[in-house]
Amino acid sequence: MSDAPESSRAELREVSREEARKLVADGAQLVDVRAEHEWEAGRIAGAKHVPLAELGERADELEKDRPVVLYCRGGNRSTMAAEALAEAGYEAMKLSEGIVGWADEGLPLEPEGGTVAESGEAASILDARKGGSWRPTYS
Repeated sequence: MSDAPESSRAELREVSREEARKLVADGAQLVDVRAEHEWEAGRIAGAKHVPLAELGERADELEKDRPVVLYCRGGNRSTMAAEALAEAGYEAMKLSEGIVGWADEGLPLEPEGGTVAESGEAASILDARKGGSWRPTYS
C-alpha cells in the first residue's frame, strides 16, 4: 500500500522530438525556459522565451486551451516548468533531452548557425577555468 496522498501528481508527460514537432505543427505552444544567454545562442524555431524564473508571473501569456511543450538545455528546468503549469491547469509536457537532444539529432536551431549554450552555472564554471575571460579589460 502506498503512502502517497490520493491527490498526488499525475506522471509528467515527456515527448520525443518527433512527437513535439507534430504537436507544434498541430498548434501546440513551444516554450523555452532557459536563461537569456542560452536563448540568444540558439533556440528551436517557433519557440516563445519564458525563462523559468519568470514563469509564475508570465504564465498568463500562454493559452490554456492549447498544449504546451516546454524545453530547456537537458530537462531539469522544463520538468519544473511542466509540473507547475500542469498544476495550474495547462496540458503541459517536456521535450525529452531538451535542446541538447534536438541539436544532437541535427535538427535546426535559430538563428542560423545557432548553438546550444552552457547553462548559467556551467558557463560560470567553464569561464572560471579559462581564467575569467569574460571580465572587461581596461586600457
